[in-house]
Amino acid sequence: ESLWLGVVVALLVGALMGLLMAVISVTMQAEQGISGIGLYLVGLGLSDLLFKKMVGSVVGVSGFSVLRLPVLSTIPVIGEIFFEHSALIYLAYLLVPVSWLVLNKTTFGLKIRAVGHNPEAADSLGVRVNVIRYATLILGGAMAGVAGASLSIGLLNVFQQNMTNGMGFIAVALVYFGGWRPFGILGGALLFSTVNALQLWVQVKGIEIPSDLAVMMPYILTILALAFAVRQVQQPAALTKPYERGG
Repeated sequence: ESLWLGVVVALLVGALMGLLMAVISVTMQAEQGISGIGLYLVGLGLSDLLFKKMVGSVVGVSGFSVLRLPVLSTIPVIGEIFFEHSALIYLAYLLVPVSWLVLNKTTFGLKIRAVGHNPEAADSLGVRVNVIRYATLILGGAMAGVAGASLSIGLLNVFQQNMTNGMGFIAVALVYFGGWRPFGILGGALLFSTVNALQLWVQVKGIEIPSDLAVMMPYILTILALAFAVRQVQQPAALTKPYERGG
């Protein structure tokens, strides 16, 4: 079994789903929220169907091994938290500054921001709005695929039905919470992860809190954070709005 081949396949399937979303929302100009939920349900059902037909039962795999970074992993408390992970987690760390550089210091990134805020103005300056939207949706889908792979073969080392348990929607909420800024989103992700780890710790320690309530903790935090972010953060003006040239 090749773990990296699994990651590549996940990336390609995610990119394909992103392409499908682009066709539906950019070319066909369907309402993006509804089409996104619809595509999510298709992916959920399709993954379950393929799993039942091709695998049949839950099978564990030998996932990515933990890489302990020299010196950094020996730092008390934070060393174990931040520097004892699989290669995919370190890749996620690396993508944060890379994303910031792309969005703020490259022509492609500036085009993405322009298309998100004012596609009409971007179009008048020669930016191919729909091409940029296609590119970002495909790239976003690819990254979502890798995120799914990191969950199944980098963390849990098993695939089962609905194993994401709504984490994709948490990711959307974190984008709002972080104000569409890579480092802000990282901060939100760390906060959510801390609360998620806390609810697991509460259950392991047998603290007298109903298990259902403990499981709800990260999602309650997400709702509160999203309610705060909606008031404080200015979202891209063209978010979810189809664009038709000359329309």
